Amino acid sequence: MSPQNPKPAPDQETFRGDPWHAFGYLVSGVFLYGALGWLADWWLGTSFLVAVGIVLGAGLGIYLTWNRFIRPRARGPESL
Repeated sequence: MSPQNPKPAPDQETFRGDPWHAFGYLVSGVFLYGALGWLADWWLGTSFLVAVGIVLGAGLGIYLTWNRFIRPRARGPESL
């Protein structure tokens, strides 16, 4: 008979995600909001919105990564 791995206690469980998802969130946020900033610059005749879009996209990508991989999950009745 093969040994069974005991299930970790609920407070010791960790969520292991794919690092490519985190990379995708960060890169796509920078590209998407950078492109929107570039379009807004072109339309409005300004020259600073592309930088604002890149910073905003990076910030939102970091937030999405944190929300997906690091934030503690709420425990529902199925985990009891």
